[in-house]
Amino acid sequence: MELNRRTLFKIAGVAGAAGLAGRSSSAKASVHARSGAKGVLVDTTLCVGCSGCEAACSEANHLPEPNSPGDDAVFASKRTTGPETFTVVNAAKKSGPAGEDRYAKSQCMHCIEPACASACCVKALEKTAAGPVVYHEDKCLGCRYCMVACPFEVPKYQYTKALPLVRKCTFCAERQKAGQAPACTEVCPSGALTFGTREELVEVAKTRIYQNPTKYVHHVYGEEEAGGTSWLYISDIPFEKLGLTNKVGTTPYPQLTQGALSTVPFVLTLWPPLLMGLYTFSKRREKAEGSHEGPSHE
Repeated sequence: MELNRRTLFKIAGVAGAAGLAGRSSSAKASVHARSGAKGVLVDTTLCVGCSGCEAACSEANHLPEPNSPGDDAVFASKRTTGPETFTVVNAAKKSGPAGEDRYAKSQCMHCIEPACASACCVKALEKTAAGPVVYHEDKCLGCRYCMVACPFEVPKYQYTKALPLVRKCTFCAERQKAGQAPACTEVCPSGALTFGTREELVEVAKTRIYQNPTKYVHHVYGEEEAGGTSWLYISDIPFEKLGLTNKVGTTPYPQLTQGALSTVPFVLTLWPPLLMGLYTFSKRREKAEGSHEGPSHE
């Protein structure tokens, strides 16, 4: 095929169309809550701060043992999850209606449309139909875009490891595959953690609020936050006092970024053939101009 200016623009047009098609398909690829997907309802009015969930999580995921359950010293300051700590319980001291302490467990929220999975260009993070957002370490490039994307600041990086991974709560995906509940929910002695299908848990949460209108805040945290999460919370004090952010909005984060993220395959598809065409076109033009000049005479 003769490579001239018209051919070059055809190449660019085809590449651009392919990129736009990719953008269109990605815009339609948003993940919605599957019927029967699992979730957990956290009733913070029932949590006694025993930290048994931390110990169970560490055992199930082969992590270092946490601080001794029941040790009030661990509640002196707010803690966050880490590469070797998938869940933590924090205290809102003397925050209850009668001055009682309030406690709340935090971990990956397992969003219905997770920003972390949307930001990962190699699909190392995947939202499963069952509910968990799982991590495929064999695919991970270590770019840490997932850490930047997560509105709840959950994924953590193993900076001290020679071969570091991104780490977070797994929602006990393997246990769920085997028909078991997440380890943390099985050991909760006070009934603060309820495991079940997400749609049923939303109804349970709303029923508790309806039946106790003066007890609970009239909101189910996680029903709509960030487009909805698998972990849901109800409380009798403002959620921000429990360390739950109120700045995530209700729009799924992939929808906020899909325009920018879809530009990546667009650019990668368009530029290589376009640049190659420009290079070949310029070389042929130089050769043609050289042949027209003919041999030089001294």
